[in-house]
Parts: sequence; structure tokens; C-alpha cells
Amino acid sequence: MSNTKWALDPSHSEVQFKIRHLMVTNVTGQFKSFTATVETEGNDIATAKVHFTADVNSISTNNEHRDAHLKNSDFFHAEEHPQIVFDRTSVDKIDEENYAVHGTLSMRGVAKPVTLNVVLGGIVQDPWGNTRAGFSITGKVNRKDHGVVMPAEAGGALLGEVVSVMAEVQFVKEKNLTPALS
Repeated sequence: MSNTKWALDPSHSEVQFKIRHLMVTNVTGQFKSFTATVETEGNDIATAKVHFTADVNSISTNNEHRDAHLKNSDFFHAEEHPQIVFDRTSVDKIDEENYAVHGTLSMRGVAKPVTLNVVLGGIVQDPWGNTRAGFSITGKVNRKDHGVVMPAEAGGALLGEVVSVMAEVQFVKEKNLTPALS
């Protein structure tokens, strides 16, 4: 069987997050710049090798002051850790549409295991002859596990510990297939 490489279509993809603020509301943000590569055996999603990176400096919460604060050493420390990286370690196929994707999330210099829930939206041929695959991804990350703790938190709960991650991503099958590697 041939390996299939899938290229991210950034114009039809988004990566967002939500976190509790003062424990009364959620604040939503997104990363405007990110990349991902996927390689499968044929079209078998259960064999997917996934590598994802988000540019921390592209974070946007619709508030420039908050975005600047998130980039500084109180949070992501973008100057020293400019990327958030996810690499797949294994995939569990739950049914024809649902998968549990296990991997390592590296953020702020700390790598920890995480599991993401992935729903295959479908694989279709577009009007231009390209094969496309779409996915909805959700998961939860404890920010403190990655050292994302601002000093003022010692006095009270300003932010929730758990960050909800949501992504809608679309990939295009690359035309050149390579033989599968053992």
C-alpha cells in the first residue's frame, strides 16, 4: 500500500481555545498561523502520522493588550518558546468517524501526553479533482502541566486550569504518492 501525504488547507482550517476567566465566563482565542502534516497508509485515518505546530506570536483573543500579555513570560513566553507542537504517538479507531489521537504536546518547553478526540467529517473529491479530508478536533489541556502559570495566581483563581481546544481542519491529498515504508 502507498503512503498518502496530506497538506493542510489553511484557508479552510482554524484552531481555537477557550479558558475560564475569573471563573465566571470563558474567553475564546485562536492561533492565526499554524501548520500540519499528515501521512496515512492509503486513506486509512487510523494509520495517520500527524505533526502540528502553532505560532505562539499569532495568538488572537480580540484584545491586543491581552494577546501581548499571553505572549510574555507570564504565559507562553513566546520569545523563548515560539511554537506549540503536537506529534501523534498512536491512534485508536473508535468507529468509522471517531478516533482518539494520542500524542505529545510541547508548550513552553514542556512535553506532555495528550489525547484528542477526532471526528472525520468525510473524504471527498472537490470540483477541481482534489481529494479532501475534513476533521473536527476537540481536547482538553491543563495549562499548569506545561508551566503556563502567571505569578499573580498564587493569590486566587484568575484563570481556569483546563483549556478546551477546538479545531476544524481540512487537508488536501498530495498528488505524488510514495511507497509505504516498513
